[in-house]
Amino acid sequence: MKLIFHYMGQIWKRIVYVMAVKLGGTLIGLILPYILEYMIDDLVPEKKVLPILLCGFLMLFVAILTWRVNIYANRVAIGNARQVSYEIRKDLFTRTLHLSGAQFDRFGLPSLTSRMTTDSYNVQSFIQAFQTICVRSPIIMIGGIVITLIMDKALASILCVMLPILLLMIVGISMLGIPLYNRVQKRLDDFVRIMRENITGIRVVKALSKEEHEAVRFGLANKAMQDADIRASTILAFPGPFMQLCLNIGLSLVIYVGALRVENGLARPGVILAFLTYFNMIIMGVMGLNRIFTMLSKAAASADRIAEVIRTEDDQRILPEEEAKKPSGDGFVRMENVTFHYGEGKIEGEEREECLSGISFSLKKGESLGIIGPIGSGKTTILNLLMRFYDAQEGGVFVDGKDVRAWDKDELRSRFGIAMQNDLVFRDTIQENISFGRGLSTERIEEAAKNAQAAGFVEELEGRYEFRADRKGMNLSGGQRQRLMIARALAGRPDILILDDSSSALDYRTDASLRKALREEYPESTVIMVAQRVSSIQGMDHILVLDNGQCVGYGSHTELLETCPMYREIYESQMGDLG
Repeated sequence: MKLIFHYMGQIWKRIVYVMAVKLGGTLIGLILPYILEYMIDDLVPEKKVLPILLCGFLMLFVAILTWRVNIYANRVAIGNARQVSYEIRKDLFTRTLHLSGAQFDRFGLPSLTSRMTTDSYNVQSFIQAFQTICVRSPIIMIGGIVITLIMDKALASILCVMLPILLLMIVGISMLGIPLYNRVQKRLDDFVRIMRENITGIRVVKALSKEEHEAVRFGLANKAMQDADIRASTILAFPGPFMQLCLNIGLSLVIYVGALRVENGLARPGVILAFLTYFNMIIMGVMGLNRIFTMLSKAAASADRIAEVIRTEDDQRILPEEEAKKPSGDGFVRMENVTFHYGEGKIEGEEREECLSGISFSLKKGESLGIIGPIGSGKTTILNLLMRFYDAQEGGVFVDGKDVRAWDKDELRSRFGIAMQNDLVFRDTIQENISFGRGLSTERIEEAAKNAQAAGFVEELEGRYEFRADRKGMNLSGGQRQRLMIARALAGRPDILILDDSSSALDYRTDASLRKALREEYPESTVIMVAQRVSSIQGMDHILVLDNGQCVGYGSHTELLETCPMYREIYESQMGDLG
């Protein structure tokens, strides 16, 4: 809840203003039954028509004024709630963008998505209700009790007995709701994860005819979320029927006791009628508090989940130069005996499987490195370490003679251009997909597209560089998407160009033309290419062969054919297939 009140504090003047307006509207509304009582007991018996009409018009005016004031207050409260939730979502999204790879893995994409959507909505709903119900309900209760005590202490004692019981039950039940809704949100994370996997991989599901299998898996997650939600909602819904029971019992007692008091001349009929109205208003106030406590349970659980992300400290601080490691040799890009595994810390009693073990290589500026190996051998992990998405557990990673941990991360990554195999094409024009918010000139964009072998198909599109790609580039072929992403990487003329299996969808001729353009047009760029095809990397200055996270070969194409059995086997199998 500290998170909610922190953000509400940023616009506290507007929130106080809304609560003051709501307070005024509520106090005005409390006058209505009192006017009714005066009219019935004092004016009607004397048959004063004009005063009765004036009181009627006054009641109408008060009712309309209360209605208008409450509408205005609710409208401003909604704006305030949206403003607070906007700031929360903005900070949550910004913090998510700056999470390290390890932190992102720990939270998980489905959980981060539900925190950004469902959790922020729960917080917004509570903030809106806090400004209105939290003012109206207590004032109705307190004001109603004060007025009823003035009007008839005997009848008011019925309220004074019932209210503490109701309030204690509401608070107690609400305290149970926070852990219950925490469990609901965790089940929602699992639900979103499975739904996202199936939507993203729908073609694979259909190709393997696994619709029924995935429907069952989705159904289990859906049922788990439903059960958790039903349990939480059932417990928190318990006060509602109980309060209705108390309302009916209280009304019965008020009518019975009131009738006796009127019969004995201890009370007047107008007082009883007004008292019944106040009684209903007070019970509605209690039910409003019950609603706010239910929303509080959801909002508190959601706020804790949001705060967990926002308050996550950066686990990749910039090391001072004196603390950073120094490379033992020359090289523009260098790794020295790097060992890395995914996951945080060590598992007690278990040896964590290492993703990379003892990896070393050195590249001069303008040199090229090809990385090849089986799936899961650690190829992409090397790229993640170079750009400091993760930090190595052992060894050193250096760029331009400097430990990557001593670089400002934005400055470090600005030196890279990267194209991944499954990189994202945005729903935007071809030009903006290449420029990617960098404000690049048209000449630079067209040059990058030409060198990425993308200019040919772009020229044939309607609108050329103004052609609008669909979400994830679904109106482009796989090869077109890859060339577009390579153009994006080349457009910044990076010091280090990383191509992570980004030419897998290209035919051999286009692939060869791309490699030729890289050699001729970007001689100063250090190129690191991950590939599955030997033909894509055999012209590289150096080739690193990986197997199970270990280097099993390092050298030129010719050297590896003689010294590395795995590389020779890959080469012969691929060249044989070509033959």
